[in-house]
Amino acid sequence: STLSEAAPPNTVVALFNVRDRDSGDNGRTTCELTGEQPFRITLLAADAYALVTSEALDREQVAEFNVTVRARDEGSPALSASKTLLVRLLDVNDN
Repeated sequence: STLSEAAPPNTVVALFNVRDRDSGDNGRTTCELTGEQPFRITLLAADAYALVTSEALDREQVAEFNVTVRARDEGSPALSASKTLLVRLLDVNDN
């Protein structure tokens, strides 16, 4: 995915769903990002999430991000799965 470095905070970068077919606590899921990044996850509905920017971006400092999303269920023991998204920044202020 590509994103303009001029994108303001709270810009939606990606939408995704997380599903666990188990019932009860084993079927409830949460998502988190690994590492420090200028993004956050917003819960939209029961299993729907958005990856959004959390701060201003600067392509001259970082040209692309590998954003790893980890989904985890609430079972015991908790099971998890991860997916990495590549986000490339587009430069808007070079001459």
